[in-house]
Amino acid sequence: MLPFALTIFTGAFLLFQVQPLIGKYILPWFGGGPGVWTTCLLFFQMVLLGGYAYAHFSSTRLTPKRQVIVHFILMALSLAMLPITPSAGWHVQVSGDPNLQILLLLLATIGLPYFVLSSTGPLMQQWFSRTNPGVSPYRLYALSNVGSLLALLSYPLFFEVNFPRQTQATMWSVGLGFFVLVCGYCAVLVWRKGDGTVPIASAATATPPAAAPAGESPQAVDKLLWVALPAIASVLLLATTNKLCQEVAVIPFLWVLPLSLYLVTFIVCFDHARWYHRGIFTALFFIGTAFVCQLLPVGNDAPMRLQIIAYTATLFVACMVCHGELYRLKPPPQQLTSYFLFISAGGALGGFLVAIVAPALFRDYRELQLGLWLLSYALGVLCFRHRSRELALAAAVGALLTTVGLPWLRSNFEDSPGLLAEGTAFFRDRAPYIVAGLVLIIGCLFDLRRRALSREWLPRAGLFVMILCVGVGAVFVMQWGERSSVPTLSSTRNFYGTLKVFNYYPDDAEDNYHLLLHGATTHGIQFVKPEKAMTPTTYYCDTSGVGRAISSLPEAPRRLGLVGLGTGTLATYGRKGDYLRIYEINPVVQELARTHFKYLEYCQAKLDVVMGDARLMMERELQEKQSQQFDLLALDAFSSDAIPVHLLTKEAFEIYLRQLKPDGVLAVHISNRYLDLRPVVEKLASHFGLEVVHMSDDNEPDWWIYATSWMLVTKNKALLEKERIREIAEGPETSKKPGVLWTDDFASVYAIMKK
Repeated sequence: MLPFALTIFTGAFLLFQVQPLIGKYILPWFGGGPGVWTTCLLFFQMVLLGGYAYAHFSSTRLTPKRQVIVHFILMALSLAMLPITPSAGWHVQVSGDPNLQILLLLLATIGLPYFVLSSTGPLMQQWFSRTNPGVSPYRLYALSNVGSLLALLSYPLFFEVNFPRQTQATMWSVGLGFFVLVCGYCAVLVWRKGDGTVPIASAATATPPAAAPAGESPQAVDKLLWVALPAIASVLLLATTNKLCQEVAVIPFLWVLPLSLYLVTFIVCFDHARWYHRGIFTALFFIGTAFVCQLLPVGNDAPMRLQIIAYTATLFVACMVCHGELYRLKPPPQQLTSYFLFISAGGALGGFLVAIVAPALFRDYRELQLGLWLLSYALGVLCFRHRSRELALAAAVGALLTTVGLPWLRSNFEDSPGLLAEGTAFFRDRAPYIVAGLVLIIGCLFDLRRRALSREWLPRAGLFVMILCVGVGAVFVMQWGERSSVPTLSSTRNFYGTLKVFNYYPDDAEDNYHLLLHGATTHGIQFVKPEKAMTPTTYYCDTSGVGRAISSLPEAPRRLGLVGLGTGTLATYGRKGDYLRIYEINPVVQELARTHFKYLEYCQAKLDVVMGDARLMMERELQEKQSQQFDLLALDAFSSDAIPVHLLTKEAFEIYLRQLKPDGVLAVHISNRYLDLRPVVEKLASHFGLEVVHMSDDNEPDWWIYATSWMLVTKNKALLEKERIREIAEGPETSKKPGVLWTDDFASVYAIMKK
C-alpha cells in the first residue's frame, strides 16, 4: 500500500498547495482584487471536474495497460511544462474584464499538471484495487483528505512566511517530480498485473465503507441534488471569500480559511455518518442565516473579527448541511464514479455562477444571500424526499431560536455605534411580520411534536420547511428592495467591484451633490453647482495630509501623480502649467468620473488618465525609459475598504521611488476601519532610508470634509519642516514594535489589525 499512499498524499498536497501559490503569484498582475482569486477557484474547479471525468472514463473505457500508457504520457508532458511560474509574456495589462486572460494564463502554466494531480485520488484507488483485490482502498481516501488539508493550512503558516514565491514554485516543481516517480512505480505494478479483470466497486472516487450500502437506484431528484448541493456549497465558499476580501484585504489567509473549512466539512461528512447530525446542523443553519441577515445591512461598520467569525461559521454550518445531505444520497457502489463526477460538476457550476454569471446579471453582490436561500429550499426538497420529521422539526426550532434571539442581539449590539444598528432597524421596522412568523413557528412546533410522537408522516411537515424558505427569501428580497431616499444615477458591477453614484438634494441648487460609493465606502463627492464644483471634499480637503503636501510644493509648474481615480477630486489642485497623471484600473470608474462628476473637465492642469494597474503601468514606463519625475505621487487605490496589498510592498515602493524626483514626496492614504497601516509605511520608509511623517486630520468643520490619515514619505526634510505640514505631522511611532517589511512574498495583515 505504501507506493499508492505516497502517491495519493503527495498528489493531494501538491494539488491544494499550488492554489494559493499561483493565486498569490498573479495577484499583482490583475489589480489585486478579490475577483482574481474567484477566477482562480473557478479554474481549479473546472480542471478538477476534468480530472474526475478522465479517471472515470479511462477506468471504464480503457484496459489497465492502455490506461497506464496514457497516464505516463500525461505525466511526462506535465514535467515538460515546469516550472509553473508564469512567464513575462503574460505580464501584460488588459482593458476591461481580465477573467479570460487569467483562465488562459492558468491553463498555460499549471493546466496539465493540475489536471494530472486532480485525477490522482480516484485513479490510484482504482489501481490499488486492481493490484490488491480484496483489500479495502478507503484508507487511501482518508489520506488524500489529510494531504489536502495539510497543504492548505501549511501554506499561510509556514511556506508563505519562510520562502519567497520563486523558491515555493521550485519546491513545488521538485514535489511534482517526486510524485511522478512514485506514481510511475504504481503504474508499473498495474502493468505487471496485466489486463485481467478484478471486480471493482469503483473505489475510484472513494467513499468510506459505511458510505456504500446496497441501496435502491437513485431517482432523478437525487441526481439533481448530487449537482445542486455541491453547487450551493461552492457558491457559498466563493461568496464568503469575496465578502471577506472586499472588506479587509486580498491575502492568502482569507483565501485559505474559507477553503479549509469547506474541505473539512467534506472530510468530516464523508468519513462517517455519525459526524453529521441532521437536526443540529439544520437548526444551526437557520440561526446562522438569520445572523447573516442582521450583519449584511451593516456592511463594514461591523468589526472585522465579528465579520470573519460570523461569515466563516455560517459557511461551515451550511457546507456541513450540503455535504452531510450529499452523503445521505450516496448511490450503490457500482454508481460511485458517476456520483462523484456529478459532485465535481456541481462544484464547477457553483464557481462558474459566482465568477462569470453573477457579475453579468447583478449590479451588487447577491451570491451569499442566494446561496443561503437556495440551501433552505433544498432542505425543503430533502424533507419531502426523505419524509423527514427530524429535518422539519429542526428547521422550526432553529427559526424559533432565531426569532427569540433577535431581542438579545438588539440589546447587545444596538448601543454600539454603528454595530448592527442598521440590521436591527431593518427587523424592527418589520415587527408585525416577525410576530406573525413567530406565531406560525410555534404552531408548527406543536404540530410537529404531535406528529413526531405518533411517528406519522404528513406532507405538512415538509411544508413547514418550505414556509421557512419563503421567509428567508422574503427577508433577502426586502433587503435588496430597500430603496434609498436618495436617487441613484448609476449602479454597476464588474470584475473590480460594485459602483454606485447617488444624487443628493437634487431640488436644492446650493447643496446638490453627487456621491460615488465603491462597495460600502465613499470614494468622493462633488457639488453640482459650478461655483462650488472645484471645492476639494472628503479625504482630499485643503487641511488633509495630501492637501497640505501639495500646497507646500514649490510654486514652479508641478508634476503630480495619483494612483486611483475615484471621482478625480485631487484634480482640484491642478493649476495652469501643472501636469496631473492619474492611474486607474477600472474602466467604469473613469466613465463615471467623466459623466457624473466634473473634476477632470474643470481641471486647469494638463491631465492624462492611464488605464491599467498603476504598478504595472509605472513599471512599463520605467522599462521604456519614461520616468515621470513626479513632485508628488499620491497612493489612494482602495477597493471598498480592502487595502491594496500589492501596492504597499517593497517591490512596489521601488517602482514609486524611481518615478519620483530625488526630492519628491510619496503621499499614502492609510484611513481604514480595520487595519493600522502606519507601521507598514514606516517600515517601508525605514528600509529605503527615507523620512516619514503621519498626518491625521480629525478636524471636520463642514459635513463634506472627512477625517483622514495620510503619510508622507520623502528624502526632502525641508518640505516636512514647512509650517502647514509641521503643525499636524507626527514622526514614526517609537513606542511600538517595528512592523514587518511587506514584500510580494509575504504581507502580515493580522499583525496590523486594530483592536
